[in-house]
This record gives sequence, structure tokens and C-alpha cells, in this order.
Amino acid sequence: MKTPLRPPAAPDDPAPDDPAPGTAPPALRSPAAASAHRVRAVARRHWLVLKRSPHRFFDVLVWPLVDTLLYGSIGLFAAQAAGTDPGAATAVAVYLLSGTVLWHLVHQTQISLATGFLEETWSRNLLGLLATPMREWEYLAGVGLFALLRTAVSTIAVAGLAFAAYAFDVTALGFGLIPVAALLLACGWSVALLVVGLVLRYGSGAEALVWGALSVVMPLSGVFYPVSTLPAALRPLAEILPTTHVFAAGRALTGGGAMPWRELGTATAGTLVLVLLSLFALSRMMRSFRRRGLVTRYS
Repeated sequence: MKTPLRPPAAPDDPAPDDPAPGTAPPALRSPAAASAHRVRAVARRHWLVLKRSPHRFFDVLVWPLVDTLLYGSIGLFAAQAAGTDPGAATAVAVYLLSGTVLWHLVHQTQISLATGFLEETWSRNLLGLLATPMREWEYLAGVGLFALLRTAVSTIAVAGLAFAAYAFDVTALGFGLIPVAALLLACGWSVALLVVGLVLRYGSGAEALVWGALSVVMPLSGVFYPVSTLPAALRPLAEILPTTHVFAAGRALTGGGAMPWRELGTATAGTLVLVLLSLFALSRMMRSFRRRGLVTRYS
């Protein structure tokens, strides 16, 4: 049975969208008020995105805190050294140069491995990889090999500039450079695996952690100053981090001291725990990634 068509409205009948008789029509916004309303709508939209993605607060809160802690501790260390050590300038220079070269090693490792994975998401190639018989560990090994080569080239360039411009020879660490470098590489890879897992689980919004995750660790690790210059509340946390003991061992070797077995042993134990935790977290996030079909984000 066909529905009868509605007869056309008489000229005097009100249109369906017209207000009821006796009510005032809605007031129109002025151009300025309408523009302000649109501005508030855009701002609210981005606030809701930030609110629903806590990792985006990294750029808002963490970077300013890291900068304050980092440069504040460097300034305090320089002031303390100037008041107690006649060779303060040399001591500060050794801290800064050794910290720069060694930190670049761990930082470049983490960035190279993490961005190697991100290349697959940027090029929308992740689904293609999952369709091949390649295992996860094979892919990680391949990306890790490339990251190792890239890190070697970059670190050699930094060490060469430090020697040419400031006469700082990183090879002065001797054979102690081998365990120090190995531990820093393992720490960098561990953090990169955690970041890759977070990107898989939470999407491209977590990519900010690729460039910022290690920067949270840097001021707590005593890269450019002793951890004694940190606020008292943060010192126990700094002692837990394996990177703190790696850099302490590196500085001891730079100063011509004996092999710091205690620091290296503590750093090795902490690094092993960090590697196991990162592998466990990555495996859990990979299972969630497959189960929820989150690969559609990158296809």
C-alpha cells in the first residue's frame, strides 16, 4: 500500500521549520560571535584529543620539566666544582664531553631502531609485512642491524669532532669502552622496543615518545653531572636506572681509573631486567595489536 503524498502547504501555512506561533525566532549570532564560537569549537576539539590521549601530555609537561632539571643540575655541578676543585673547568669539560659522546651512542641506537619501524607505518607497509612468512624477531633483527650501522657512523662522527675540536679522546677508556658501549646499546634497544609496542597499541599519537622517551632518562642518569646534584627525592630513582651506573663507569675510565667492576655489574643486572621487561611488554602489545585488528590503522 502506497503512502499518500502530503498535500502541498497553503501559502498561509507555516513552513515545517518555522517556530511555533507566539514564539520568537532564534537570535542569529553576529559575525564576530560566530567566529568566536568556531574558534572555541576547534580549541575544544584539540582539548578532547589531548584528554583522551594522555601520552600527548609529554610535549606539554615533560619537556619543560626535563629542561629545568637538566640545565639546573648542570649549573649546580659547575658551581660546586668551581668552589672546591682548582681544575673545575677541566672536570666540567670532561663530564660534558664524555657524557655527550656516550649519550649519543644510546640515543642514536634508540632513535634508529624506533624510526626504522616507523618507516613501515609511514609507508603503509605494515600489513604487507604481516602477510609474509617473516617472524617478528627476524624483522627486529634486521632493523637492529641497520640501527647498529647507523649508530656506528654517527658515533664515530661525534667522537671525531670531540677529538678534533676539544682534544677529547674517547678511546682513552681502553678496553672498558667495550662493555660500556654494549650496555648502552642494550639500553637503547630496550627503550626502542617499548616505544614500538606503545605505537602499535596506541597508534601514531604515541610517536612523540620515539624522540622523547630517552630524554626523560637523561637527566636522571647523571649524563653530564653526578647524581648528587639532583634533588634529593630523585636520587633513589636515579640509582635504580642502569644507565646511571654505565655513565659512572664511563667517567671513571675517562679519568684514568681502574675498571669499575661494581658499577659495571650493577649496570649489567639492571640492563638485563630492562631487556626482559621490554620484551615482555612488546609481546603483550603485539598480541593485543593482532587480536583487536589494529593493523587497519596503517593500511
